[in-house]
Amino acid sequence: MFHHIWAALLYLYGILLNSIYQCPEHNQLTTEGMDGKEFPEPHLGQWYFIAGAAPTKEELATFDPVDNIVFNMAVGSAPMQLQLRATIRTKNGLCVPRKWIYHLSDGSTDLRTEGRPDMKTKLFSSACPGGIMLKETGQGYQRFLLYNRSPHPPEKCVEEFQSLTSCLDFKAFLLTPRNQDACELSSN
Repeated sequence: MFHHIWAALLYLYGILLNSIYQCPEHNQLTTEGMDGKEFPEPHLGQWYFIAGAAPTKEELATFDPVDNIVFNMAVGSAPMQLQLRATIRTKNGLCVPRKWIYHLSDGSTDLRTEGRPDMKTKLFSSACPGGIMLKETGQGYQRFLLYNRSPHPPEKCVEEFQSLTSCLDFKAFLLTPRNQDACELSSN
C-alpha cells in the first residue's frame, strides 16, 4: 500500500515538474494568403545562415567548413515551387554556389526538396526580429537552423535559439563565424 501511495506522489510530482519546465512553443508558420502561385512575401528574399542545432555533432558536420552562407528565396517557375540559391563562404575563403528547388505542400509551409525525397523541411517563426527557423529531417539526421535578414542579429536571438533547441534535446550547437564578407549571390 505504501509503495502505491509513494508511486502516485512521484507521478504527480513528475507531472508538476514537467508543466513548470516545458519547452517554449515554436509556432509553425502558415502560408496564409497563398494562392498556389506564390509564397508570402515576408519569406522571400535574402537570408543569412546564423546557427544550427541537432541531437549530435555529426548531424551538423556539413557546416563545419562554413564561415557564412547567404541565401535568396524566390518564387519558382511553377506553382507551389520555391527556388533557393545560396553562396557558401568556406573558412578558407572559397565561394561555393548552390541551388535547390523546394515544393510546397498544399496549405502548409512543409517543403520537399527536389531530388531528395527523404528530406523534409518545416518553417517556424522565430522570436528574433527578421528571423526564421527551419527544421530539416532526412535519412539519418534532423536539425534546426536559424536564419536572419541580418548577418549579425542580436546576440539574444542566438541565445534564445540555443535555449529552445537545447530544451528540445538538440544538444549539439553550431554558430557560423561570419568573419569574412559574404560571397555575391549568382543571378542564375
